[in-house]
Amino acid sequence: MNTSLLTWTSRAARTIDRFSEAVGRAVSWLVLMMVLLMIYDVGGRYLFNTGSVALQELEWHLFAALFLLGAAYTLKHDDHVRLDVVYQSRWMTPRRRAWVNLLGSLLLLMPFCGLVIYSAMPFVTNAFVYNEGSPDPGGLPYRWILKACIPLGFAMLVLQGISLALASLNVLLGPREP
Repeated sequence: MNTSLLTWTSRAARTIDRFSEAVGRAVSWLVLMMVLLMIYDVGGRYLFNTGSVALQELEWHLFAALFLLGAAYTLKHDDHVRLDVVYQSRWMTPRRRAWVNLLGSLLLLMPFCGLVIYSAMPFVTNAFVYNEGSPDPGGLPYRWILKACIPLGFAMLVLQGISLALASLNVLLGPREP
């Protein structure tokens, strides 16, 4: 098989994987921030009878950003939801898994992500143009930042899907197992 194609696809997949890994590790710090923020918020509410709408909103903003920006990292580590009963069965050889991953990426993952990105852009643009903030008194401003995580997270998922498709293509184009 064409070794230059295999080399190129392998290098491209590794580059995307490094990017997803770096973003995933950076985003994982949101978990610690979110836990500390919740401890502070709950402690203040129950021990000192104080509360803040902004703190509660920040908690769900961090939660949303964590899931949206961490999805590509999850896909990279093969920890996403799928029917493992079939995928991990004995009759699923590495080549069959590669076909499932390639076709799933190209026919399901990428079109869905494209649809979400396309649908989310007016949502994000309007939030930015109108400088949307929280409707609650004392809430957070700049809601467009959180909304911008939607197309950004799905764009990163598309990139990781490309990496998965390229890695699957390498398995399919590479030497066959005996």
